[in-house]
Amino acid sequence: MAENNRVYIFDTTLRDGEQSPGCSMTVAEKLRMAKKLVELGVDTLEAGFPIASEGDFEAVDAICREFPEVQVAALARACTLDIERAARALEKGRNPRLHTFIATSDIHLKYKLKKTRQQVLEEAVAAVELSRRYVDDVEFSAEDATRTDPDYLEQVCKAVVAAGARTVNLPDTVGYSTPDEHAALIGRIVRALNGAAIVSVHCHNDLGLAVANSLAAVQAGARQVECTINGIGERAGNCALEEIVMIIKVRRDRLPFEVGIVTEQLFPASQLLSELITFGPQPNKAIVGRNAFAHEAGIHQDGVLKERTTYEIMDPRTVGVPESRLVLGKHSGRHALRDRCEHLGFELTREQLEAVYQRFIALADRKKGVLDEEIIALVREVVDHDSRPVAG
Repeated sequence: MAENNRVYIFDTTLRDGEQSPGCSMTVAEKLRMAKKLVELGVDTLEAGFPIASEGDFEAVDAICREFPEVQVAALARACTLDIERAARALEKGRNPRLHTFIATSDIHLKYKLKKTRQQVLEEAVAAVELSRRYVDDVEFSAEDATRTDPDYLEQVCKAVVAAGARTVNLPDTVGYSTPDEHAALIGRIVRALNGAAIVSVHCHNDLGLAVANSLAAVQAGARQVECTINGIGERAGNCALEEIVMIIKVRRDRLPFEVGIVTEQLFPASQLLSELITFGPQPNKAIVGRNAFAHEAGIHQDGVLKERTTYEIMDPRTVGVPESRLVLGKHSGRHALRDRCEHLGFELTREQLEAVYQRFIALADRKKGVLDEEIIALVREVVDHDSRPVAG
């Protein structure tokens, strides 16, 4: 795979992800999650926002010390105090990245920063130059890039690269973009920088398009995707790491890109995160949700039992899920019921299976799902009935 088709995964679970309600983590918890992210193979691990709290500073410092093999990033606003604080937190890192940002959209300039475009341009350049005094690898983010005037955005991007930024990140900060316009904007900046820096994206999910927009950006030339486990993050969340990675892995026929993720660690990473914060992914969440590899409909169950690929486009083991799950309910068929009975140790005749099935459907119509113990009781009821002596 050509180097220019390598897509770098920048994980921000411990920074943007942790900023969302219910997702705060202690330093010890961040270290546990960082260990799993290292095993997962992320290229860059954004460990925190050191100026925000003493805990964030300690987390960045501790992760740098504990995991020297991974690139650790720290976030800083485009101001001296933030940058110096981030640099101190990164001191023990072997290959640290300082990630500095400032908003560039007119709405942010007018209402939040109360600065002119020229002031923001100068501060962005100064922030990158200051960051380069401390680290070799500097990333610059143009906050709210997708609502920024494209001509001005291009001017800022060229200026920060000239100042020493190796990566230029273009966040869809409020999840406003659609894939076609996102691809057009990213493609423009990729062409403007002409290989002088990696173009990165950081997409939010306010309209449910974070993964789609990230994918469109990669197809347009972006070579870094910022994302989080389970898609956690501000408001509706971020691009879900497990989704963008598996799209690239599964659809190699359409997406000739390479990522360095150990996909078998995706589900374990999701499970650990769910343990550390206050909630897990919704059951129907792609890749890591409880129902992602579960089948209840009889037609689907029959197909999967005959040949898994009839209804599964990926082997669950490739993402760390031990096996598919056949959920027995009112939509299930005889094939799935027989399979479950065999797993429970019962070999039934066709007549016995039919008798169990009729009892099973009657029970399933009254419940959300049927437990193994209930199936065992149904089987024994039928088998015991068949074994009774016939009256002479």
